[in-house]
Amino acid sequence: MDELDRHLINRLQHGLPLVPRPWEALAEELDSQPELLRQRLQALLDDGSLTRFGPMFDIERLDGAFTLAALSVPEPRFEQVAAQLQALTEVAHNYRREHAWNMWFVLACETPGGIASTIRHIESMTGLPVLNLPKEETYHVGLHLPV
Repeated sequence: MDELDRHLINRLQHGLPLVPRPWEALAEELDSQPELLRQRLQALLDDGSLTRFGPMFDIERLDGAFTLAALSVPEPRFEQVAAQLQALTEVAHNYRREHAWNMWFVLACETPGGIASTIRHIESMTGLPVLNLPKEETYHVGLHLPV
């Protein structure tokens, strides 16, 4: 990772400029070229330095719903259950935690009723109870991790 990559990552954490040609504006800001910046971003995604680049949607304003959930998965079944969850379009991502509830995941559904039906499906599919932790309040926290 060189200095341009660092500047690009730091700048993109604040979003793309909201102008008709955002990559050109960004290139001017970073004293670079639009196509080079797009190539650098793709290389960072390809090598795993970045895992995601894309918009953040307020799913509730789009009449959808999301929740944080967890499973307590026996270790011998962990990879199998992880693969089952990853195959569901409603599962945004899942990850391991060192805790009795060792598999955590985010459900994002088109409707609020989709959360309950997806949880029932996961419980039926895995034979494990789902711990549902719906959001109680929204907090808007700016997070910037300088590199």
